[in-house]
Amino acid sequence: MGELRAFSASEVSLHSSKNDCWLIIGGKVYDVTGFLEEHPGGDDVLIKASEEGDATEAFEEVGHSSTATSMLTSYQVGVIDGSTSGEADKPRAKEQEQVFVPAKRVEAGPPPSPFSGLSHLLVPLLVLGLALGALYLFNRGSS
Repeated sequence: MGELRAFSASEVSLHSSKNDCWLIIGGKVYDVTGFLEEHPGGDDVLIKASEEGDATEAFEEVGHSSTATSMLTSYQVGVIDGSTSGEADKPRAKEQEQVFVPAKRVEAGPPPSPFSGLSHLLVPLLVLGLALGALYLFNRGSS
């Protein structure tokens, strides 16, 4: 492809119309004017992305096919100033942010009793036994 011209983001932003539409994706500049009418999502999606500046995140969030990603090469007209020449031809997969989440503090308590699993059964049975015992005593006293 030869040496690609380096553009500033402000230069690329001048190309955001239906007649002249450029996108920045992965540090590379693409003239997608000829693709606007063919784009499955409609031309307005590409025009809006060009107006918003860097379209890398929007491109990756949609989940384009490998065919769509490989088509980008034919539309490339340059790179963004400051982007390294060793970058891959395809946009990089979205890198996950690493977020520090502190571990939850767990206080050690006494070990569970072997009968703790049975308590949900024993309590209702105890209540039922007391009710039946009271009913028996009540009926016995009234006869």
